[in-house]
Amino acid sequence: MNKMRFLQVTKALVDSRRLEILERIARAEDEISCLALKADMPISRATLSHHIKELATAGLIDIRRESKYMFLRMRRKTWGEYMKRLRKISP
Repeated sequence: MNKMRFLQVTKALVDSRRLEILERIARAEDEISCLALKADMPISRATLSHHIKELATAGLIDIRRESKYMFLRMRRKTWGEYMKRLRKISP
């Protein structure tokens, strides 16, 4: 993972709501629909959309579109690379 991607991921994870969204996506066996994600969260669709965009830009999630619906999946490879880079910081 290059430095730019590492900083994008770190920036995306700073927001507590985004971290919560990522945790919910990660708990899904395969993928989760935006509708299912939104059902449990007291935020507007626009706010959820913004957070999803930030997570996708950071490379943490993949988005699959089917008609007007979106399905989200965590990119575990990116997460693994991020954690590996974090471990390098620790003595």
